[in-house]
Amino acid sequence: MSFAFIKLFFMSIEVVSPLLMFLIIVIVILGQIVTLIEKWTIFNGLYWTFITALTIGYGDIQPLKKTSKTLSVLIGFIGIMFTGIVVAVTINTTQVVLDKYANKSMIEHIKQEFN
Repeated sequence: MSFAFIKLFFMSIEVVSPLLMFLIIVIVILGQIVTLIEKWTIFNGLYWTFITALTIGYGDIQPLKKTSKTLSVLIGFIGIMFTGIVVAVTINTTQVVLDKYANKSMIEHIKQEFN
């Protein structure tokens, strides 16, 4: 069952990979604009960009200029979309694998517990 999940998960990620790549490219470009505005190193800029996009937000590096702060909100929203797509693929994969491999009586029992 685990192998089936992993295989289907990566097949599904492959299907949505053009959208995920587009979002990552937009995130990186916006992050590099902030990097130039704030005069950070490229590494620190990439680090900050992904910490912001993944909504981790350590706060060790933060933008000071209004334009950078505005772009950081946009990076955060795009990061939420990226994360949401990955979560949706994971949930869908789990559902498909459970429907195919799980004991039908177990699924009915779970459905009764939550209804």
